[in-house]
Amino acid sequence: MKKIIFKFSGAVIMLVLLIIPLLLNSNYLYGLLIVIGLYAIVVQGLGILMGYAGQVSFGHAAFFGLGAYTAAILTTRFHWPSLLALLAAILLPGIVAALIGRQTLKLRELYLALATLGFGILVHILFTEGGEITGGPSGISGIPHLGIGSLILNSDRKFYILIWIILVLILLGIRNLVRSRTGRALCAIRESEYAAENAGIDCVRLKLQAFIFSALLTGLAGGLYAFYMTFISPSPFTFHASVQFVLMAVIGGLGTFWGPLLGAVVVVALNEILKELIPLIVPGAGGEYQIIIYGIILVALMIYRPQGLSSIGEFFQSSKKSLVQDGNEVN
Repeated sequence: MKKIIFKFSGAVIMLVLLIIPLLLNSNYLYGLLIVIGLYAIVVQGLGILMGYAGQVSFGHAAFFGLGAYTAAILTTRFHWPSLLALLAAILLPGIVAALIGRQTLKLRELYLALATLGFGILVHILFTEGGEITGGPSGISGIPHLGIGSLILNSDRKFYILIWIILVLILLGIRNLVRSRTGRALCAIRESEYAAENAGIDCVRLKLQAFIFSALLTGLAGGLYAFYMTFISPSPFTFHASVQFVLMAVIGGLGTFWGPLLGAVVVVALNEILKELIPLIVPGAGGEYQIIIYGIILVALMIYRPQGLSSIGEFFQSSKKSLVQDGNEVN
């Protein structure tokens, strides 16, 4: 019974996250889960790139921002329909990833991380110094709500339902992808790129496809973020955001199905819990206390569960097997 619970723990958590807000009907909860859903979409793509293809990227905040700014600019400056602008918000980061990925993915390990970091910084400068097009540091306001036919997503509840339907569809698509021949080839690249090449796998092509796929998902999340917030500025798309995305992927568990979602839930929820809890424990405490405790908890998680939170189920199962074996030896 416990094995079944652990196996489907991710699905149970997702079901709870889907049902509880609908019962409570709280705008705060809707907003929190919309952010978790958007980040989970980004981290799902990053999880394919890092967890299955074994490539590190510190530039995904740039793709997130490209998606958001594409949707914002096309709807406010050129008056495109919101759904068409969302499609462009998905495609543009994918095209940019295809252009830069062919060269940057020839680099390995830290060099690739530094290249994507540099790309992220350049794009952030573009957002800040883009003049009237990007709105500069002030950003772009007046972004319309997303409309699908006659349905206008102008409430947290409607947007929450849309985001989580999209997330479920993405999860189903990724589940099929990792079980396919392409998914197995990506895993082979992660384990040993040299061995994969010798086995006849086209590593450059597959890594590029994984990079483009992750950029497309991140662009989708960025476009949806712009339509949800109806205002964007360069501040959510900094290097700090890229680190947060990588952190979510690692905390949840690289190369696991539920890891990206778990990572997004834990990192976002932990921030919110500490924000409310620290002033109650230490009256008058500033934000620095929250950052310190947040860091300590994350370091502890990495020390005790370096494989990520999705491996907790495996830990309990292996502990149970050890206890059973010890019991048999005693008898």
